[in-house]
Amino acid sequence: MIIILFLLKSEIMNTNFLDSHLPLYKLFACLLIISILPSFVLGECTCDIEEEDRDKTQALKYKLGAFASILVAGAIGVCLPILGKSFEALRPEKNIFFVIKAFAAGVILSTGFIHVLPDAFENLTSPCLNENPWGNFPFTGFVAMMATIGTLMVDASATSYYTKSHFNKSKPGKYPGDEEMVQPHEDHVHVHTHGTHGHAHGAIPSADSELLRHRIISQVLELGIVVHSVIIGISLGASESPKTIRPLVAALTFHQFFEGMGLGGCIAQAKFKSGAIAIMVLFFSLTTPVGIAIGIGISNVYKENSSTALIVEGIFNAASAGILIYMSLVDLLAADFMNTKVQTNTGLQIAVNISLLLGAGCMSVLAKWA
Repeated sequence: MIIILFLLKSEIMNTNFLDSHLPLYKLFACLLIISILPSFVLGECTCDIEEEDRDKTQALKYKLGAFASILVAGAIGVCLPILGKSFEALRPEKNIFFVIKAFAAGVILSTGFIHVLPDAFENLTSPCLNENPWGNFPFTGFVAMMATIGTLMVDASATSYYTKSHFNKSKPGKYPGDEEMVQPHEDHVHVHTHGTHGHAHGAIPSADSELLRHRIISQVLELGIVVHSVIIGISLGASESPKTIRPLVAALTFHQFFEGMGLGGCIAQAKFKSGAIAIMVLFFSLTTPVGIAIGIGISNVYKENSSTALIVEGIFNAASAGILIYMSLVDLLAADFMNTKVQTNTGLQIAVNISLLLGAGCMSVLAKWA
């Protein structure tokens, strides 16, 4: 366009010049039209699903393979840290457990930043959505931020509730510090003696406090993982393109395995009863396969580029990313990296840092295929 305006204003725009250079202008005009034409059709074409890649029969075989492999990998991943309590080297109080958990936390952090959040941005900024309001406000970042704040509030509220409940059961009306504030000049040796055995009325024993935190962390973390696992499963199950599904099978299998290790480590530290552990393990292991089954069931009516699908997937992915990022940084990494055992052991500090980078790096590489 700049060249055309220049020529219109110049003195060389005369008949002789045009006649002698007419083929050149024709070529330039054709190139200009070809270069501008895609911009007029791009918005329409991106909302169409390519038909040539569809093969329902072949896609179904890959889906069934994905169902089995993801189910097995997820179950093994989440059970390893739990069953590891039977082995001396894999007990939660051992150094190697911190290293394994740092690797798994890196996987979860990378899942939030590299896998889930970009998908949410892609969904909520799609040209298939109306410009107003989806193009006028960064909904992805807003939803992720609100999910992070909401996770913090749930985390703090649950801790506060269970803390107050513990004190009310131990001694109604008494809260931390009450024992020390009453009659400060009298001898209260019995309070300290009870505290030594874990029965103090004035404060929660540190072991109980840690156990409470681990139980809340494991439940909130599972919620975040489950949300995006369902979305992943439905998207895979609804796809009818073998070219799309094939690389996802291996990538999601590893993804589910490492995520399961992170969650399993939290469950192991939470020391739930056998029934609760079984429920949490089954819930995690079955979420993505059930999502795949749902996707297969709705594949005939599901349109991945429809506005409803894009909005629902985008919002859930953004919320899930916010939860996973918060949980990995605050409840997993910060808690373990600031642990006294890690802080006082230089070798362990180096090991958990390397393990974290390896976990985040391995999961980031998988983004090439999933």
